[in-house]
Amino acid sequence: PGNVQGGSDTPAGWSSGISIDQEIKNYLQKNPATKTRFGSLEFGVMVPEHADTWTRMSYAGPNKPIAPIDDPYQMFNKLYGSMKDRELMKSVLDDLKQDMDKVRSQISKDDQRLLDDHMQLVREMEKDIASHKNEAVGHAVPQLEPGVRRDNDNMPRISKLQIDLMVSSFIADSCRIATLQYTNSVGQPRFTWLGITEGQHDLSHEPDSNATAQEKLTRINKWYAEQMAYLLKQLSETKEPDGSGTLLDNTTVIWTNELGQGNSHTLENIPWVLVGGGLGFKTGRYIDFKGVPHNRLLMELAHGFDHHITTFGNKDHCGQGVLGLK
Repeated sequence: PGNVQGGSDTPAGWSSGISIDQEIKNYLQKNPATKTRFGSLEFGVMVPEHADTWTRMSYAGPNKPIAPIDDPYQMFNKLYGSMKDRELMKSVLDDLKQDMDKVRSQISKDDQRLLDDHMQLVREMEKDIASHKNEAVGHAVPQLEPGVRRDNDNMPRISKLQIDLMVSSFIADSCRIATLQYTNSVGQPRFTWLGITEGQHDLSHEPDSNATAQEKLTRINKWYAEQMAYLLKQLSETKEPDGSGTLLDNTTVIWTNELGQGNSHTLENIPWVLVGGGLGFKTGRYIDFKGVPHNRLLMELAHGFDHHITTFGNKDHCGQGVLGLK
């Protein structure tokens, strides 16, 4: 319980524990063989900036929500800003060396020694730049469509940019874990590009007997499925540099929702879609687990990374352990 009143009787609060993405990230970051630059990246599409339980999905620990980055240009700078800084620094160093060469013959020996010290620093900085340049070989920096503003009607364009950046971060091995959050709980995006002017949340609370609302919700969910399909297509068309297949062969993508049904706020029968060969799960099938708590699925994800936790979240919901998806 907390102090944020939602759609139920009991006010909500920040999560009392870590989320599974961060649990797995922490495990991978402890091992030098799987440690990456960022560990995890949190992408967003039209997620409100204000921090409350309706806008946060990932948690670093109890009462520690992680804000997703829903500005593609900000995410680009996080991924590649240092590279641009190094390019600028190289240009400055080139000019500096030329200036030092010009003044060397015009100064005293004592000043020349000071100049040599400065030149040594310049050479060390050049070596650092060269080492980073070698690390970037083989990885093309994505070219973002310029000037995409953060507003409702640009959701499709923002979604594509964020997915492209996510795939790029996997190619560069900047992280092994990434999340992509669309809008927020009780969000009201209007899917105008689909000819839908009502807010999604309002539509989701219409009764099942409202055929018009159900048809619109079906179109909305089809659009979300198309975003998933685009991500999977990008992963499947990207070859691993070591020849071990594609990114999709070595990635597991999970698509889910926070509720089973919007108009009743049920936490039962929540669909989970798992695609890809990264964790070795047997796919291409539909399974009804008959009310099994999803804690056991989250444990299964951790086990897929050889992180053999025996419980996750509420211990009372961990029952007989992992589901056995392999």
